[in-house]
Amino acid sequence: MGAVAELAVLKVPASGKRIGALLVNPGGPGGSGVDLAAGMGAKLGDAAIGQSFDIVGFDPRGVGGSTPTLRCRTDAEFDAFRKEPLADYSQAGVAHIEDVYRQYVNECAQRMGLDFLANAGTASAARDMDIIRAAVGDSKLNYLGYSYGTELGTQYAEYFPQNVRTMVLDGAIDPTIDPVESNVRQMTGFQVAFNDYAADCAKDPKCPLGTDPSQAVKRFHQLIDPLVAKPAKTNDPRGLSYQDAITGTIQAMYTPRYWKYLTSGLAGLVDGSGPDDLLWLADQYQERDDQGRYDNLQDAFNSIRCVDGPTPRDSAPWVAADKRLREQAPFSSYGTFTGYAPRDLCAFWPVAPTSSPHTPSTPGLPPVVVISTTHDPATPYEAGVALAQQLNGPLISYEGTQHTVAFNGEPCVDEAVTRYFVDDIVPPRDLRC
Repeated sequence: MGAVAELAVLKVPASGKRIGALLVNPGGPGGSGVDLAAGMGAKLGDAAIGQSFDIVGFDPRGVGGSTPTLRCRTDAEFDAFRKEPLADYSQAGVAHIEDVYRQYVNECAQRMGLDFLANAGTASAARDMDIIRAAVGDSKLNYLGYSYGTELGTQYAEYFPQNVRTMVLDGAIDPTIDPVESNVRQMTGFQVAFNDYAADCAKDPKCPLGTDPSQAVKRFHQLIDPLVAKPAKTNDPRGLSYQDAITGTIQAMYTPRYWKYLTSGLAGLVDGSGPDDLLWLADQYQERDDQGRYDNLQDAFNSIRCVDGPTPRDSAPWVAADKRLREQAPFSSYGTFTGYAPRDLCAFWPVAPTSSPHTPSTPGLPPVVVISTTHDPATPYEAGVALAQQLNGPLISYEGTQHTVAFNGEPCVDEAVTRYFVDDIVPPRDLRC
């Protein structure tokens, strides 16, 4: 018998007549299903979902409360990494960025071991899900997956189509798309959300990006590009680095509830009062608490995505992608096109990928409901359209600028999803909310 991983699992019991368990995953990869189940149980305990289902969350291998916990770097090492601008795409600058990535990968390999890294991906997590289904006493799985959780659900549907009762995939990942193309499409989605933010901000005469949305990207770079050479002072002694400014902006694109923090952070760069809210947004994204401690979401994120799919090891695809990104997601690009670009850190990953882009094969799978938001920044709408077609299931389209929507207070979506889970009533094939 080899090394053993132990999974953290939480069950919030049904408050009424039990239909079964509803297994949930928040995405990431690297998000804690235990935390999601606790939150959903508290919020939905008296609703039809909470009455009818035990809400069950698990932390996949290496994630959250599961052991061993995936840790590739110390808190101090993570803070140091965030100070790196990762913006110089000259030949020497790209070589430096790739050295930073190699150092990170080597630390992952040394601290976690190759055997664990090889078994920490979606293929293993999907099989673990079926063990959990059996352990809670259900002959069929009920599953709700958000964002990366849709990839996990799709993988389960491929392995065990006969074991699915109901499945909702919200914020879909298209399994036919390779990692380079997926990154380009995702960053293009973030640009769409940035444009929505800029248009909303421009309604206020004091908007730090100005009142002309067509000039917002230019103004944005005027504010943040100087951070490459010199971070801005904040009340936190770390200051705001260029990398954190981009990360904080991306975090704000996940939901309009965060737009006010982006505005105040950018305003702090304009008037010199300090971009503290931008640093706070970056800390939210990186899961850093007020004591300077990180959870392991980002290390798990990298470890899982790197083992899940093949990443090009030659530079040409990354250079071509950089050229496209400067056209399609200019808010995220520094300087001008140089003809050089760093490879993703997954290009240096020390274990072989467990999958490759493909159309899922799911014979006998019952109708799986896919939800896609029209201006979802992280999982673009088109990916949901594609996944619904691949799984031959209904698509719920939600008009909005946010990442995922189910059980977030949108009645049109929530009522359809609840009827599906509780009564096994499949929504119309093209419901729009």
